[in-house]
Amino acid sequence: MAATVAVDNLNPKVLKCEYAVRGEIVIHAQRLQEQLKTQPGSLPFDEILYCNIGNPQSLGQQPVTFFREVLALCDHPDLLQREEIKTLFSADSISRAKQILAMIPGRATGAYSHSQGIKGLRDAIASGIASRDGFPANADDIFLTDGASPGVHLMMQLLIRNEKDGILVPIPQYPLYSASIALHGGALVPYYLNESTGWGLETSDVKKQLEDARSRGINVRALVVINPGNPTGQVLAEENQYDIVKFCKNEGLVLLADEVYQENIYVDNKKFHSFKKIVRSLGYGEEDLPLVSYQSVSKGYYGECGKRGGYFEITGFSAPVREQIYKIASVNLCSNITGQILASLVMNPPKASDESYASYKAEKDGILASLARRAKALEHAFNKLEGITCNEAEGAMYVFPQICLPQKAIEAAKAANKAPDAFYALRLLESTGIVVVPGSGFGQVPGTWHFRCTILPQEDKIPAVISRFTVFHEAFMSEYRD
Repeated sequence: MAATVAVDNLNPKVLKCEYAVRGEIVIHAQRLQEQLKTQPGSLPFDEILYCNIGNPQSLGQQPVTFFREVLALCDHPDLLQREEIKTLFSADSISRAKQILAMIPGRATGAYSHSQGIKGLRDAIASGIASRDGFPANADDIFLTDGASPGVHLMMQLLIRNEKDGILVPIPQYPLYSASIALHGGALVPYYLNESTGWGLETSDVKKQLEDARSRGINVRALVVINPGNPTGQVLAEENQYDIVKFCKNEGLVLLADEVYQENIYVDNKKFHSFKKIVRSLGYGEEDLPLVSYQSVSKGYYGECGKRGGYFEITGFSAPVREQIYKIASVNLCSNITGQILASLVMNPPKASDESYASYKAEKDGILASLARRAKALEHAFNKLEGITCNEAEGAMYVFPQICLPQKAIEAAKAANKAPDAFYALRLLESTGIVVVPGSGFGQVPGTWHFRCTILPQEDKIPAVISRFTVFHEAFMSEYRD
């Protein structure tokens, strides 16, 4: 009997879904990595540099000591009974671990929790949000998740009823959004960020896209805003955020605020302001605007991607709708407890009076200052190369340069049945071992080509990355020069 499962009888929504950050080029990179292990010296490089994804610790970033001390003690609470623990762990990591364990039923990180997450940890996060914004936050509004992504999927599942329900998404965008919309059978309604103004978000353009979608019978439910931007690295001006909030209120849209890079700001003239703060500063209350705010332990200065921690905060939703959100969350039982603990620590780190504060602040400041230097070094290097222009990386973990490819390269890409920027990225990988994501995986203005490169290789490796990239690019341009 023939196989009952084949590609042609799979869910078409799955087949439509794409996720470029771990797509064809990354899969090829993994094959090359295996080749380097089994056949050392067989390639023109000796390591693969994964600049395709915001995964700091895979590229050498060290975890924050205080966070890991607390996690270690929570995962192995018997350590707290040993006298020598006082010489190995800071006093405040010991006291914090004891506080957290007292919140967990059975003092066991291996047990299920409440479907929204452990109440005491949500209280700590709410306190951190209130401290950040200057407005109250409620633990009942917070849902702890395995990273930010499950919260995005949950809201798409909630809002998208059929192919006529649309979500406004920035282009370029983080492919999670296009993938999630495709999986849930909705319509992606693009609005283009303005590259010539540093990837600016113009509400007038969003309005045009909204009206065009509505004229085609699409019921636009929500607006996604990523701040700081991924893949584009811009930080929204506060005045721009006020305009966005008013726009959503006037148009009856849910505002989905992706704020996972809120700690990653590298310029002195910009600051992060949460959309929750903007909404409350305008005097809007629960009846005025549905807002979902996302945070993750994977980014910032912490970079704890593998721990899978994060949360979303919901405000402006009615009690019956909140019940449905809780129902969806409860289907997955709960997020992992380690990630929950980390989310509480990220939003409630050591205070100035704590023993760990000096070392914690030194680690945090050192990581962020180094990221800022790396961003500037890569931006400067790309702008020196023929045919490449790169906007300033104001925040997040990426640069997103535009590349003007020769016509011969575009024709060669077409012959290879690849997008021109994917063709370029594949050649880059095979020549240097550097993995970037082509802009076509994020969306871009038609006829333009880009690539996303993380700023995450350790600082002492950045000169080698730049050198390898420069040699490749010059050879590529010479080979395909018109």
